[in-house]
Amino acid sequence: MQPTKAVFQRGTAGEFTTEVKARVAAYFADAGLSDKANLSMIVKTVVILAVTFGAYGLLYTGWFSPLGMLGLAVVMGIGWAGIGFCIGHDAIHGAYSNRNWVNRTLGCVFELLGANCYMWRLTHNGIHHTWTNIPGIDEDLVVTPLLRLTPHAKRRWFHRFQALFALPAYATATLFWVFAKDYKYFFAKRIGPHENKRHPRSAWIGLVLGKIVHYGWTIVLPLLFLDITFGQFVIGYLTVHLTAGVILGVIFMLAHVVDNIDYPAPDAAGQMEDAWIVHQLRTTASFGRGNRALGWYVGGLNFQVEHHLFPKVCSVHYRHISPIVEEVAREHNLPYHANRTFFSALASHFRMLIRLGRPERAAIAS
Repeated sequence: MQPTKAVFQRGTAGEFTTEVKARVAAYFADAGLSDKANLSMIVKTVVILAVTFGAYGLLYTGWFSPLGMLGLAVVMGIGWAGIGFCIGHDAIHGAYSNRNWVNRTLGCVFELLGANCYMWRLTHNGIHHTWTNIPGIDEDLVVTPLLRLTPHAKRRWFHRFQALFALPAYATATLFWVFAKDYKYFFAKRIGPHENKRHPRSAWIGLVLGKIVHYGWTIVLPLLFLDITFGQFVIGYLTVHLTAGVILGVIFMLAHVVDNIDYPAPDAAGQMEDAWIVHQLRTTASFGRGNRALGWYVGGLNFQVEHHLFPKVCSVHYRHISPIVEEVAREHNLPYHANRTFFSALASHFRMLIRLGRPERAAIAS
């Protein structure tokens, strides 16, 4: 039976919590910096939006062959993922600006991409960031029944082969999001720990309006004004989504489904073993922290430990506070999980997929 609640221990990590917060705050104070977006973040925002919607605009010029338009679709897919990483994610966490209206406005890029901001706040900000990697509660681990992503999930015969079809499964992530995921959650009787949650009327209105806008600019306008066949449109549309989906899917998995990461479950009384902040350290991994280009594109989400401990700090600062967080964790004999490179993290993820796909005895023996 899936858990309906998970309560963290209180006061068991007080010294670590106090010290890591104080030393991170001291970093910003000593450097005279705000913990929100700086000029480089603003420039990145402009660049990613310009590239993505510039590619979209070029589709309407008639300058490109079908193959060239397909290339623009790939660029758009890369841009979609980048917008989600670098703009929408920070904004919806309230990390982009101290001004709420700025965060709300920039968070609307999620609606343009077909994702509902309200439901993202509920499932990601509220549930995933609180009950990270807790089976049955963390909705971000429920990608598809095709994949077994925790040792607590039911194993089916085809999971033995999941490492072979994981990437195609991740590639469908944005298609599922745009056409099914938000609707599914709005009508679900249970979302994470929430039973029969009533969504405000404004959320329902936002869902409908956001989907109309998204379907309008991604489906209706291209079909009306692009000089292409319906088949060519379908190929281009799928190319955008499959490109964005595989990027988004992989980056998330490298933070939470890799070697040495825990999937703790509450006891019969709903109590967790650790304090919340220790739980975050045990269930989250950073990767490729020395790769500046990777960090730029994925919005600092390769510094996933820092993001989970300081979600309201803008991602542009994570690489600077990462050594502080790691040092304080080591001093308090707490784990700090990190894969050195993107590819070592990717290899670690596929090892986990293989291990989780094996029958229980074989998985334990490995």
